[in-house]
Amino acid sequence: MEVRIRPARAEEASALTELVRRSKAHWGYDPEFLEACRAELTIRPDEIDVRRIVVAEDAHLGVLGVASLEGTAPHGCVGLCFVEPGAIGCGVGRLLYAHVMGTARELGFTRITIDSDPNAEAFYRRMGARPVGDTPAGSIPRRELPLLEVVFAPGRYSWTHAWTGGRRAIHLGNVAEFQSQFSPASASASAEAGHYSCLAAFISPHPAVLILPRAVPRDWIDMVADVLGWGQVEVYDGLAEPGPASSADRGRRTGPVRWLLPGTAPAPSAPTAGPTGGLSRAVLSRPALAERLKSLGLPLVPWGLTPAFAELTGSTPGPDALRYESKRAAHELFTQLQPAHPGIRVPQQWQPATRRAAVRLLRARSRAGRATVVKTEHGAGGSGTWVIRDDRLWNYGLRNYGLRSPPPHGPLLLEEFVAGETGPRDLTFDGLVDAEGRVHEAGVAVMDVEETAYQGATVGPGVVPQSLAELLARFGRAVGERIAASGYRGWFDVDFVAGPEGRPAPTEINLRMTGPSVAFMVKARLDEIRGGDHLVRTVDYIPLGARLPGPELSVLLRETAKRCAGIDAVLVPSIPTAAFEPAPRLGVVLAAHTRERLDAAEALVRAAVQDTGRMFTP
Repeated sequence: MEVRIRPARAEEASALTELVRRSKAHWGYDPEFLEACRAELTIRPDEIDVRRIVVAEDAHLGVLGVASLEGTAPHGCVGLCFVEPGAIGCGVGRLLYAHVMGTARELGFTRITIDSDPNAEAFYRRMGARPVGDTPAGSIPRRELPLLEVVFAPGRYSWTHAWTGGRRAIHLGNVAEFQSQFSPASASASAEAGHYSCLAAFISPHPAVLILPRAVPRDWIDMVADVLGWGQVEVYDGLAEPGPASSADRGRRTGPVRWLLPGTAPAPSAPTAGPTGGLSRAVLSRPALAERLKSLGLPLVPWGLTPAFAELTGSTPGPDALRYESKRAAHELFTQLQPAHPGIRVPQQWQPATRRAAVRLLRARSRAGRATVVKTEHGAGGSGTWVIRDDRLWNYGLRNYGLRSPPPHGPLLLEEFVAGETGPRDLTFDGLVDAEGRVHEAGVAVMDVEETAYQGATVGPGVVPQSLAELLARFGRAVGERIAASGYRGWFDVDFVAGPEGRPAPTEINLRMTGPSVAFMVKARLDEIRGGDHLVRTVDYIPLGARLPGPELSVLLRETAKRCAGIDAVLVPSIPTAAFEPAPRLGVVLAAHTRERLDAAEALVRAAVQDTGRMFTP
């Protein structure tokens, strides 16, 4: 079916009334009951516009459903939402519901109530409506109906206003530039950072401009902007790749996206910015682009702070602003804060003076049956971190763990491995420090970590038990106050592992955007434009069954997104640039209103992308 939503017409009132009655009768109500509801189920010609009645129509099958948004902002209700019995279960109800909620948001409604038929309550709850009690039926005395509500997010997340002043933002995907401050990057690490930079599309809830180091698929942002209601987004991609920056895309417009504009190639006298040249430096080398960004007057949000970014923005961060990005300095801070937070357990950390001393300590701990975490002072996403157990230390050799060569910068750190219990193992608190040094809480998340490698995160209602979330938030805010005092301004997180007796152990501080921050941004945006309280999961690494060029990848993503919508889940492609790598993979963000549907969506996506390999199977 190809269904479109349009306003109802007055001359359709009688036919729509009959549709409503047929839909009601579908649930097995007897004629006496339906007659008692006659007035409630009747649509009059003179109320079509007043009740904002719309219909779902198929070009071949005719009108398949009807819905209405009633009341005056800020509070309203869904007065009608009925589907032809033969079309129930085909997605017509979802389309009508989504249209009504979109209209409510555009008209400034902040709360929508639904007096639901008992048979439809499960549908509304899947769509994100929250049960709030019962309400008397309009036609049947002493009959109670389920009452549900949808609350839209404007004002719910104060941190979003603190982050960008409530405005759209310019996003700078300078992942490699940030990481290169702490260690020289190999070619493979630079490539990975380039792929990961795609997540910079999501470092505020509503971007106006994206600046990315790698060239991205032509219609990727089209798909993302459509789901997240971004409208037009300017995209400047390929700026930190060898050679001219995406010259084929200059002046190209696809849907809501305006791609790289004429006049933004490097200045003739400027050096070409290669993969290690830094994205901020690449922008500075293009005067037309730098002037364009300045003229917009919008906040410029980077993945992380760097000297080149400070030059680009004219800012002057303090010399200690990134001090606590160091795992050594972070541990010292945790130790200082712990006495005021008895629910927190800080693991022991040692700083051997030499590699030989590190080996001796590891050998002693191994013989005592104790696992040890080996860390370099800096590292993102689990890089530079290893868990060494006695059965691995000698089988794989010390060289695998960096013990026979110096780490990139700073001391080699050994840390007590904290054994986890049942429940969430890897946790994070996310927040930000605004320009005035005030700390704002974004929330807590559960991370998916395999050994020490970060894979993704889940945020939303019930993901972290409330008592544990409050404990993490108190400690996280205290960390935020200390990093603010050191001069840091921007996003940060504090990572934890769950320890014995439910006492979380803090392991590191990240003074930059992170994978979990993407989940918080997407959740804030979906809650704002769709209402409800979404569960959001980022999955940064899903192996593909075959290497896919751009057009084939787009087909796969669009078809998979439709299948996710069929189970009331949302799919947002997040990392599309690695689909043609020797080891092809994909990153996505998923959202739903229940854990079951979120899990089902992830399983659906993993199966769909793995199936791409079947075309090559005899």
